[in-house]
Amino acid sequence: MEHIRKQYPPFLLTANEMGKADQAAVVAGVPAMDLMAAAGKAVADAVVERWSERPTLVLCGPGNNGGDGFVVAQHLRSMDWPVRLAFLGSVDGLSTEAAHFYRAWQGDIEPFSTDLLDQTKLVIDAMFGAGLARPLEGNARDMVDAMITRNITVCAIDVPSGVDGTTGAALGKVAPAELTVTFFRKKPGHLLFPGRGLCGHLVVADIGIPESVLDELTLQTWENRPELWCQYYPWPRLDGHKYHRGHAVVYGGETMTGASRLTARGAMRVGAGLVTLAAPIKAWAVYATALTGVMVAKLEVSQESEDFDVLLLDPRHNAIVVGPGAGLAGFERIRTRKIVLKALATGRATVLDADALSAFSDDPQILFDAINGPCVMTPHDGEFARLFPEINKSPEINKSHLDDKLTRARLAAKQSGAVVVLKGADTVIASPDGRAIINSNAPADLATGGSGDVLAGFIVGLLAQGMAPFDAASAAVWMHGEVGNEIGSGLIAEDLPDHLPKVLSAFKAQYFSSHQ
Repeated sequence: MEHIRKQYPPFLLTANEMGKADQAAVVAGVPAMDLMAAAGKAVADAVVERWSERPTLVLCGPGNNGGDGFVVAQHLRSMDWPVRLAFLGSVDGLSTEAAHFYRAWQGDIEPFSTDLLDQTKLVIDAMFGAGLARPLEGNARDMVDAMITRNITVCAIDVPSGVDGTTGAALGKVAPAELTVTFFRKKPGHLLFPGRGLCGHLVVADIGIPESVLDELTLQTWENRPELWCQYYPWPRLDGHKYHRGHAVVYGGETMTGASRLTARGAMRVGAGLVTLAAPIKAWAVYATALTGVMVAKLEVSQESEDFDVLLLDPRHNAIVVGPGAGLAGFERIRTRKIVLKALATGRATVLDADALSAFSDDPQILFDAINGPCVMTPHDGEFARLFPEINKSPEINKSHLDDKLTRARLAAKQSGAVVVLKGADTVIASPDGRAIINSNAPADLATGGSGDVLAGFIVGLLAQGMAPFDAASAAVWMHGEVGNEIGSGLIAEDLPDHLPKVLSAFKAQYFSSHQ
């Protein structure tokens, strides 16, 4: 678990925003030449730290990424590494800084040719950076194809050539990097797949850009870290009691009873003072015998929605979750829709997951129109596609970037009026006001049945304790990932609630130590 930083939060910069940060640094008095020199040295240092001396080919492109490559080559040469340099472009097209380091290179400059790979053990990919907007062509594409075929070890500068640093999209074939060195701040494409998987180990180097330049940018994207929401976390008060910690209501389905039980346990473990699971009478005995710390309320089949209404008359029931195991077969679908609409009609904090989302796939606008209070929706990609079929057709999504998960989540949040947690290995949390957080700490072990049900419980438990939806969703997703890391291989969903206390204890200790 990383130490909680006190200064600037973990902003993620798009390629355009990074360009503005560079410009702001120059205006603040940092010469552009110094920035490029520092960037190249940082890459060379990272290479030497990771690998022993070996035949190295530096592939320089026509932009400032290539300029960084010239600096890398010169540093490695000065350390007696066997270095060859190939340049794709014309010196006349280089920036002043890149042209300076082109001329400072003391070796041969060779044209691009896949034959250069014959005796090469390491490639420094300085062809194209994060701002590339189209697939590679010509010699660059041929070189990448050959690198992939030969499975050559690659160190990428900024991003592997062909990866869009803003969206993480792969614009055609990309040679995966074992190491990627970027500068000042990460970009969304470093965290969003497939870019994240193509970057390998990521190093963020300090090249002298003052952090104060962030004040001049309007930034709304962050990497999920505790410093974003730790000050709002609802730690129990010495003078508090269970009613201070909220009362979450979980709707339980009739058939798939395990899902909502996992949700209820997640809500309890994350700190909700009380949890009530509302269950159809046919399944009441299953829930009642399986849950001890959770109260189980009966819902008569003939008047189930009316019973749910009565349950919600108690104003202390301040957070509701519907969806895990709710059911979609036949009458279950109608019942699930009714329960969702009744929950939303209260205006109380509501989490909608799984079946609560798919139940409205034939007319999502009915759902969106009913959202009139704090709401978090937690779709995976399949549920998202059913609920937001028009998102990928939006003009805001470039046709070559249909997997732009960040934009899709933002559009969905704006359209629905809810905080959207678009789940996956690179979960995105998006708010209707445009803020977005990308999560990066979740292990592959979390890809197991029931894991998302526990996450819904974590979120509703934090909402019950008074956290705002965007903060509650972000905190829950981060803790979900940390618990997954704590358990490791062999993880099953039932493990997640019971391992949360260890993660919470470590998080609490770090939080209070950083605020002393």
